[in-house]
Amino acid sequence: MNEVAKKKGTQVSTDVMDLINESTGEGTVFDSSELQIPFIRLIQAMSPQLSKKKAEYIEGASQGDAFNTVTKERWDGETGLTVVPCYQTTKYLEFVPRESGGGFQGEISPGDPVISKTTRNGAKEILPNGNEMVKSDQHFCLVIGEDGSTQPAIIDMKSTQLKVSKRWKTMIAMERTVETKNGPKKPDCYTVRWKLSSIEQSNDKGTFANWQVERLGYVETREQILEAKAFRESVKAGEVKAAPEESSSSSDNGDDIPF
Repeated sequence: MNEVAKKKGTQVSTDVMDLINESTGEGTVFDSSELQIPFIRLIQAMSPQLSKKKAEYIEGASQGDAFNTVTKERWDGETGLTVVPCYQTTKYLEFVPRESGGGFQGEISPGDPVISKTTRNGAKEILPNGNEMVKSDQHFCLVIGEDGSTQPAIIDMKSTQLKVSKRWKTMIAMERTVETKNGPKKPDCYTVRWKLSSIEQSNDKGTFANWQVERLGYVETREQILEAKAFRESVKAGEVKAAPEESSSSSDNGDDIPF
């Protein structure tokens, strides 16, 4: 029987490990435009991730847990996950209301004057054509695993989560300078690690999970900083983009927060 290498519950024979050691990652490189950068979102009480009858179901998931929309990887809401923020942008998304059939209609340019012409209907912003406009702060991050591995993802914050996003951006902007051999320097955003967990909140419509942000400290390895910097540059250059919204309405994407 071959000796077995164990890691995180997986078992790989030494024969296979020897072949992997000799490989060059053949067939794993794609044009960045063909790759889907996953979102990481919070599971709400009405999220399909909690229904066994839904394709989106995640075994063991609970309200307040975070999950990867592509791999279905899940993080306990209280324990949270560690991320390195690399780039942030604000999107304005247009949806057909659910009662009218639903459907994502695309993005609205931040400079489009129609944004200032919306009317308020409860917690919703309604465009002149009757569709709903949803403001979304999108944080492009590297998620750091317990074993030091990294994966790119987007944490998009909408509705009540926008307050958390504003606070997070303020905390990043207030990062203190540090003394270096070239004098005092303000660290780049991608040199600091943050913990994203969830907290229960309520309003007049019910109880929901919201993000909670906590500074952990500086990134621990040079390799992770260089990877985060490269990811930031790719996003800035337009080489990496968020996957298009595929939900039929603004509340069908794992963010079913009761307004």
